[in-house]
Amino acid sequence: MAARARAREDGKAQGDGKTRCNWASGASVDLPYRRYHDEEWGVPVHEDRRLFEFIVLEGAQAGLSWRTVLGKRAAYRRAFHDFDIAKVAAMSDGRLEKLLVDPALIRNRLKIFSARNNARAALQIIDESGSLDAWLWSWADGKPLLNHWRSQDEVPATSSISDALSKALHKRGFRFVGSTIMYAFMQATGMVNDHLSGCFRHPRNHGKATRA
Repeated sequence: MAARARAREDGKAQGDGKTRCNWASGASVDLPYRRYHDEEWGVPVHEDRRLFEFIVLEGAQAGLSWRTVLGKRAAYRRAFHDFDIAKVAAMSDGRLEKLLVDPALIRNRLKIFSARNNARAALQIIDESGSLDAWLWSWADGKPLLNHWRSQDEVPATSSISDALSKALHKRGFRFVGSTIMYAFMQATGMVNDHLSGCFRHPRNHGKATRA
């Protein structure tokens, strides 16, 4: 019991007998990161605000670790109006400049200002397609693409879809939307399910397997 209490205090995830993807396994993985794997990663997201949030956060991750960005998500939500797209699109230069001195954020000028830029581009998509959700998910034909990787080494960093999606977003004026970033976005929002086949979160392991 004392060991478990210490584990809770230092935030380390304890073994619970469940098989997970490599990046969410091991004694060094903390509870918030494991919880993200267990509860969010690969779960289909269809709310425009949350999809936009992942565009911003995945862009902020460029050159860094997702664990770093995940730890700053609450601060990003406060700074960017909980990712209300219209409000972010209307943020002033002065407001964005103030965010550059906020230690709770990744203080990179290009990344901070790209949030407003991408919000404005997202509003154009919403105006044309009705929702960001409809436009983004059309790249996956509206349903999750389910893979069956057996090891982490098999999981790709990009795909033909992320290549095409990245190119389309760049054409529309988005920034920090390279193919690798967009593939990570697709994984995070459930457009592609890359849980390893042995992971307890893979659909075939909880009776919901379907082939895309």
